[in-house]
Amino acid sequence: MRNLEAPGRSPVRSPSGMVASSHPLASQAGIDILKAGGNALDAAIAVCAVQCVVEPQSTGIGGDCFCLYAPGGRVEGRSGIVAYNGSGQTPAAATFDWYQSQGITEIERQSPHSVTVPGAINAWHQLNADHGALPLADVLAPAIAYARDGYPIHSRVAVDIHKQTELLKNDANAASVFLINGSTPAEGVMHRQPALAATLEAIGANGRDAFYRGAIAEDMVSYLQQLGGLHTLDDFASVSGEYVEPVSTRFRDMVVYQVPPNGQGIIALQLLNIVGELDLQDHTLLDSRRLHLEIEAGRLAYQDRNLYVADQRHAEVPVDWLLSAEHAAEMRAAINPDKALTELPSFSSPLQRSTVTISVVDKDRNACSFINSLFHGFGSVQMAPNCGVMFHNRGQSFNLQAGHANCIGPGKRPMHTIIPGMVARGDRVVMPYGVMGGHYQSYGHMQFLTRMFDFGADIQEAQDLPRIFPVPEENSVEYESTLPESIVGELRAL
Repeated sequence: MRNLEAPGRSPVRSPSGMVASSHPLASQAGIDILKAGGNALDAAIAVCAVQCVVEPQSTGIGGDCFCLYAPGGRVEGRSGIVAYNGSGQTPAAATFDWYQSQGITEIERQSPHSVTVPGAINAWHQLNADHGALPLADVLAPAIAYARDGYPIHSRVAVDIHKQTELLKNDANAASVFLINGSTPAEGVMHRQPALAATLEAIGANGRDAFYRGAIAEDMVSYLQQLGGLHTLDDFASVSGEYVEPVSTRFRDMVVYQVPPNGQGIIALQLLNIVGELDLQDHTLLDSRRLHLEIEAGRLAYQDRNLYVADQRHAEVPVDWLLSAEHAAEMRAAINPDKALTELPSFSSPLQRSTVTISVVDKDRNACSFINSLFHGFGSVQMAPNCGVMFHNRGQSFNLQAGHANCIGPGKRPMHTIIPGMVARGDRVVMPYGVMGGHYQSYGHMQFLTRMFDFGADIQEAQDLPRIFPVPEENSVEYESTLPESIVGELRAL
């Protein structure tokens, strides 16, 4: 338990339902949906839709979505957890040869080639139809009201929007919505998005077809084509998500579930496998020696991510090997407890060739972990002119290396950073959870869970402690300013 005489937050508790998100207006909308008879999945979609309006730099309907859902909070093997992959794919014309012929060697953020067909709305429609208790129109009503009638800009939103000022100026459509006399809206200013309100209203009335066919799709496709994109109306009309079998690993006396690749959730499980035998409990919670072991584990695991995590429909991903005890053991053995590795070892695989996260539990103990993303702040920072849809930049996760598992290609999903999580003990779900922060998320899952289950931090303390992250493919470690300087110095020495 935290020191109750010190400033801070204690865990929130409730007898009949709980909603957790990064924005108070969104969390309140989710609670209202539960009170109106919606279930955890309805509430998660409602929360996400509101965040697409009031936290527009973090997420949007022009992005992607993943979900884990446990009806009744029960687990019967893997079949008790519903996993949905709502990530979109590249246009049919997006061949590797085309990019080569155009001399494109890198996918730039603010370009149409960073935009895969958005999968979020298809996911919302399908999940609501299959598992929801309320009509989609009712679920989207709070978001529509905020977009039409206005919402106050919160402090975090104001800071994050301001960081994208120059990119917003590059797109006239985005600038018309988010710049006022050349400046982003200040904290406390009331803001509206009437075009987005109309689009959400159409989706509520007519489901996915309102977004992927007809006037809204024509608006999106024509603008992407105007920018030089390869997208067609057929690409949008044919988008589909899929129900998938979750992947899992045992950690302590629990089982942790993730959506399988193309998401990086498998790397969160791999990290738990590595640190699970590192005797981290011999150290204190913010001990530099313990953090060093986690950092080195992260560097090794993310090397695997960059080599192997891809769309399993187009590449052979060695799932069993990535999650094997043998591979975790060889990675642990490679860690030097006294010094950072100067070069990461290679291991022999069997192949040899700004996001929001939402957790909801309802009165019936239905549990939902839901995540929706534009990737970077405002995604590609390119907005369709009439429908208010800001496009994500998820296509930047592809590479242009011939033969690589995650090389761009037609109808392909990129390696994805957004990952919902679910923890079960025995036959009961004990916690839907997730973290935000792009590439950080796999590492963040491990940090969050070890803080709770190895060191007894409560759910709020585990989130409030300073975060660290070994940046993939860089010889650097990011840390939050609240990490004590004495520990920073010790980590520098290591």
